[in-house]
Amino acid sequence: LTFGQSPDLSLEEARDRRDAARRAIARGSDPRSAAIGPRSFEAAARAWLELRHEEWTPVHAADVTASLDRDVIPELGPLPLDTIEATDVLRVLRAVEKRGARETARRLQLRISAVFALAMSEGWAATNPAAVTGEALRGGGLKRRQPALTDPAEARALLEACARAEAAPAIVLASLFLALTGVRLDAVRGARWDEFEEVDWSGGFVGPLRPLWRVPAARVKQRAVKKACAEFEHLVPLSAEAVAVLRAARARTGAGELVFPGRGGAPIGEDAIAHLYRRVGFQGRHVPHGWRASFSTILNERLPEWRAAIDLALGHAPASKVEGAYNRATQIATRRFLMQRWAEILLDGSAGDVLPKLARNSPASPLGSPEAAQAASSDSGAVRCRF
Repeated sequence: LTFGQSPDLSLEEARDRRDAARRAIARGSDPRSAAIGPRSFEAAARAWLELRHEEWTPVHAADVTASLDRDVIPELGPLPLDTIEATDVLRVLRAVEKRGARETARRLQLRISAVFALAMSEGWAATNPAAVTGEALRGGGLKRRQPALTDPAEARALLEACARAEAAPAIVLASLFLALTGVRLDAVRGARWDEFEEVDWSGGFVGPLRPLWRVPAARVKQRAVKKACAEFEHLVPLSAEAVAVLRAARARTGAGELVFPGRGGAPIGEDAIAHLYRRVGFQGRHVPHGWRASFSTILNERLPEWRAAIDLALGHAPASKVEGAYNRATQIATRRFLMQRWAEILLDGSAGDVLPKLARNSPASPLGSPEAAQAASSDSGAVRCRF
């Protein structure tokens, strides 16, 4: 069994590989098959991505692959696995930290560690140098709740600041839609036009419409529910204001499959909305996932008796496994009123302040003025109510 040539391979490294081969024999496997397996970090990373691909949503798989290709493969990719040390991994992670992407750095640390865990299991590597680097990253220690605005006036100020910012319309509209629906970020990033029902795209329909968004099970986080019930999907009744956002997006991006496309037709980046919030002065005060906390906190304070409907609107799994298995009530009518009430609280009639700039940039948009935006918001066919 040949491991390499001197001086490219040191005597110490050769002994480590010999010991790994002996352990493989003790397990009943042939070390010669491991010796011809992936040697470089990139080869091991591709093998890990292939192994996990079927477990992930397409959006998440694309995010993980892009993060490794962008930040890790250029530095560690060509290196043999057993030559990579903890200091090499930390150098890569700190370069990501320096550009202000601390959460990305922490996610990358976990992904690099997972690649090495696979490599060790397959006999391609003897150690996992990434496993010890987590404590050297910033933001360690006790896990903190993600920042979220719980004052409706401050939440409106953020949305209005985003509308005034020089940013890609898809990102601004995705941010507003995220705020109005209270779903998770991946659900919005992967939203497709064929997932929406009973939406009046023209704004001229007269009659009862109940616009609805069916978020497929593949983009719902409730893993336990998805395993037990593959057809599980999250139903999101749409407020008049949410429909207005969809119309504005459709006027710009309706030709593609995605509602909020980024470059090259791919979903907008996983950090795109967070970066926008930092740019407009809300760093440390609110993050995209914070809209779920805003939704829950504000509505539970104002409508405490509707707690069960609020939890259903957020897509939370029941605390009891038995209830989750047998109670399939959706309370969809109640949630429709709830989502409309949330839009009215969040925007306080200011939909015309967060949509018109985007609409003016698109001649085909039905929201060509603040007045038109407000009219479209009122005439979408969604049921409106006040408490």
